[in-house]
Amino acid sequence: MYRFLLTPRWWGINVFVLLAIPFCVLMGSWQLSRFEARVDDQRTAEAQADSARTETPRPLAEMLPVDKATYGKRVTASGRYGEQLLVPDRELDGRRGFYVLTLLRTDGGRTLPVVRGWLPGTADAAKAPAPPAGEVSVTGALQASETPGDNGVSAQGGLPPGQTGAISTASLVNLVDDDLYDAWVTLGTADSGMTAVPASAPSGTGLDLKAFQNLGYTGEWFVFAGFVVFMWFRLLRREIEFARDAELGITEPDAPTPPETTSRETTSPEVGSSPTAEAETEAEAETHAAAEPAQDADVEASTPVR
Repeated sequence: MYRFLLTPRWWGINVFVLLAIPFCVLMGSWQLSRFEARVDDQRTAEAQADSARTETPRPLAEMLPVDKATYGKRVTASGRYGEQLLVPDRELDGRRGFYVLTLLRTDGGRTLPVVRGWLPGTADAAKAPAPPAGEVSVTGALQASETPGDNGVSAQGGLPPGQTGAISTASLVNLVDDDLYDAWVTLGTADSGMTAVPASAPSGTGLDLKAFQNLGYTGEWFVFAGFVVFMWFRLLRREIEFARDAELGITEPDAPTPPETTSRETTSPEVGSSPTAEAETEAEAETHAAAEPAQDADVEASTPVR
């Protein structure tokens, strides 16, 4: 009954199933590991944020470049405030507003972007308080340059003068001539009249939309694997039922098609004709054939001889 499994068709089906199931399981496991990595990053970021509140701030130069280990850590820097910019369309506690970004020219000669706070409403330079004059020392959470279009960062261009859509070196170099750090700092305590901006998680980490996309892909791959198994059993069941029906005579197995007749074909009697009618037809034909010589003889006798 199971000899059909040795046919070329079923060899192909079995090979496909044996390759498809491990592939689907492998891809599903990989997507699940991506989601678990995001969960671990989220826990690590939360632990770093908690520890950063109690840790002693360290000099900025010791914490660069920014990576997952230094992201969100408290740093200190000294210098003088320079040009001030606004970062529009930023939400905080469910309200839309803008960041006040001021460039700090450090004692080392390079410039550090510093978010001094957040204000509600439309970005307006008249609303932003002026930065302190003279030498200042700032303390805040270290952040990496933002990527436009990622994590809610606006990729909008054509902003008014004095505004930038993203806090990144690539965006700021088009607005100022300073030698910028590839990082920025958000103050732990905002300046007067503004709200402090909390540190964000590193890009590509945490339980964001992409993390749950990985979880959804995990389910899809495992569903694909189950569907392959289901279809294989369904095809197997149909073949077994067909073979069983053929053995019982319910369904005729496939038979070779008889070759076409190459010899002289015989004419079959018309459907509905009876044996008596066929015999009468044959008798009439014989009588007609016998009458033809007699008619020929009568014609010859009636012809005069000259």
